[in-house]
Amino acid sequence: MNALPKIRPAARDVARLAGVSTATVSRALNSPAQVDPATRQRVVEAAEKLRYVPHGAARSLRSHRSKMVGAVVPSFDYALYARTTSALQRRLGEHGYSLVLAEHHYDLEAETRVAEQLVQHGVDAFVFVGLDHEQRLFTLLEDYGRPYVLTWGVDPMGRHPSVGFDNRAATHAITRHLMDLGHRRIGLLSAPVLGNDRARARGDGVRAALAEQGLALEADCAQYAPISLAAAEEAMNRLLALPAPPTAVVATNDVFAVGAMVACRKAGVRIPQDMSISGVDNTDLGATQTPGLTSIRTPITEVGRAAADQLVARLEGRAFSALQIYPIEIVHRGSTGKPTTRTSDALIEPARSA
Repeated sequence: MNALPKIRPAARDVARLAGVSTATVSRALNSPAQVDPATRQRVVEAAEKLRYVPHGAARSLRSHRSKMVGAVVPSFDYALYARTTSALQRRLGEHGYSLVLAEHHYDLEAETRVAEQLVQHGVDAFVFVGLDHEQRLFTLLEDYGRPYVLTWGVDPMGRHPSVGFDNRAATHAITRHLMDLGHRRIGLLSAPVLGNDRARARGDGVRAALAEQGLALEADCAQYAPISLAAAEEAMNRLLALPAPPTAVVATNDVFAVGAMVACRKAGVRIPQDMSISGVDNTDLGATQTPGLTSIRTPITEVGRAAADQLVARLEGRAFSALQIYPIEIVHRGSTGKPTTRTSDALIEPARSA
């Protein structure tokens, strides 16, 4: 038996709860400067309590379709998100849909607020990055019947439609490659993990590969920084300043890896003779370094196209695959090699048994 559709709260419900007219509700939400602060606050609190979201254009109200898809990404500064959304936009355009782009700066509360605003403007469906999101976001999307897809990762529990790849497997593979070359003291350069499941999973991949060989990632060998070349260079300098620096570094993206290479060049540390460096995402930035950066190829553009295809299929009532996982592979270049006798003297202690 099909469940009855949820009855969405209307402006009159907000007006009744706030003790005002529906006209006042409209002014408070659409032209707040025309309403005194105390009344506006009552209206806002009532709307939030009822989870009331006003629709945008009258046309969207009648048809329930705007042919707009919203993509809410962590940052416009990270070029890889731009490449994914570019592929997303091109594929949506082929189907007659437009893309609305917003960012939340790794603030999951802000992500929910942005999504709510886009719902107000009649956006039909959503694309989000990663698996970390507020439950309020999913409740909002369910209440207003907005399909969505998570990208850059695949939900292992199958709770949410997702398109991506195994971030943990990526760094696990590159760490195993470094250990096969003879490295035992390995460092990690990563973005902060709060609200960033991709960074967390990639760090876990390094730790898991080391643990399989009875090794551990020492706390001072893991450095965290914002995603930028300058921040990565500073983080690598902290690794180089350790009493026993690592002989190899796993950077969780190519930006970190290239920043690490810059730091090594300035310090006179040879790559790969004195320090092996690897990245993730196989970008032109890394490929054009000297030596070229060994990196993991990830499906940056494939994810964007697949996300578009899935959402359009759902909006148009066609069959779709809710979970799509793409393979990753190591692209071997000159930035990784066997440790020299001098750099391989310091080994990390085996991980203690639990």
